[in-house]
Amino acid sequence: MPNPDFTQKLQDLAQKVGITSFKALSKAAGVSERQILRLRRGEVASLRVEVLLKLASVLQMSLSELVTTFASLELSKGNEASTQQMLQEIADLKTEYQRSQLQIAQQRELLLQEFQQSSLQLLESLLLQFPAAAQKARENPQFEAVKILPLVENPLKKLLQAWGIEAIAPVGSEVPYNPQIHQLIAGIVQPGELVKVRYSGYLQGDKLLYRAKVSSIEAG
Repeated sequence: MPNPDFTQKLQDLAQKVGITSFKALSKAAGVSERQILRLRRGEVASLRVEVLLKLASVLQMSLSELVTTFASLELSKGNEASTQQMLQEIADLKTEYQRSQLQIAQQRELLLQEFQQSSLQLLESLLLQFPAAAQKARENPQFEAVKILPLVENPLKKLLQAWGIEAIAPVGSEVPYNPQIHQLIAGIVQPGELVKVRYSGYLQGDKLLYRAKVSSIEAG
């Protein structure tokens, strides 16, 4: 018996929610076009439950409606018991999928908490000492503000090192202009000519996070 073709049915359902092509449906649901093709062929049982959930959500259908609508003819007409069994299996898979999603969310929250805790440990001296030093500076205009700098610089250096982030060049240094890692904010220069670093840029390994802002030497 030839495979059933649910292409027209899927087109009609997609058009009801404003989707005019299978490619657009694939993009909207976040599933591959190959999985869309399986649905058009009535191969519901071969699709993962997360795929079915995504498609059902986009098509504004319940999971059971999606399954019964695109089940093969043998299941939908000739074998009601098999259909019910498949629906039960998918319902079980849905429950397991939701449980796994909850576990992932819990793990993500735990990782976030661990990340925040490790970051706070690196910034401990800044958090504990800087507010007191800043208040002392406000109360005593003669207090040398330069004494506060280590309270900020040292924790920041530790944090950047822990994350594998390094400055492109120190502020005030003169370096050859490289438009790939430098942003020219004043003057006119050619690649390779010396420029002065105004704001540090940062790299994380091979990834550019922020370009260093530079100006021509003549721009001061």
